[in-house]
Amino acid sequence: MKLIIGITGSTGVIYGIRLLEILKKLHVETHLIITEWATKCIGMETEFTPEHVRSLAGTVSDEKNMAASISSGTHKVNGMIIAPCSMKTLSSIANGYDETLIARAAAVTIKEGRKLILMVRETPLSAINIENMLKLARLGVVILPPVTEFYTRPKTIDDIVNHGVGKCLDQFDLEHDLYPRWGTF
Repeated sequence: MKLIIGITGSTGVIYGIRLLEILKKLHVETHLIITEWATKCIGMETEFTPEHVRSLAGTVSDEKNMAASISSGTHKVNGMIIAPCSMKTLSSIANGYDETLIARAAAVTIKEGRKLILMVRETPLSAINIENMLKLARLGVVILPPVTEFYTRPKTIDDIVNHGVGKCLDQFDLEHDLYPRWGTF
């Protein structure tokens, strides 16, 4: 399996980082794009360095490199996950404004009929945010905000992050044990 992973400048970069860690353990091939603001958030929100995060991916492309392989539909991948997905990136994708490689790769993912998962991060949501999400959901894009669940009784932030990442992995039928399934606890 091959997945494009985008990490944008919204709070919650740990979701993208944990996703890369788990995908690496599962031997899933990844192509990473980190935005400038995501790089800043990595330093503000985690103990990781951008270099370490890049080392978790098989391939890394600069967000300004519109000639990257993933900007073309002829480059075969199974799908794309943007975790976290800022409202700026959501708006770019919803309105066909392919100014960055993340937005372009997402547009290619949609046009090629591949699965696109957006782990949107914002609260409260404006009507504009909701309309953009609805527009994309109608195209088959999965809007997957990292909503905290409590039925598994999370004890740590890692438990909460793992649940969000596990929900993304479920979208691609990737087996994991990041959280207990309903009825198994």
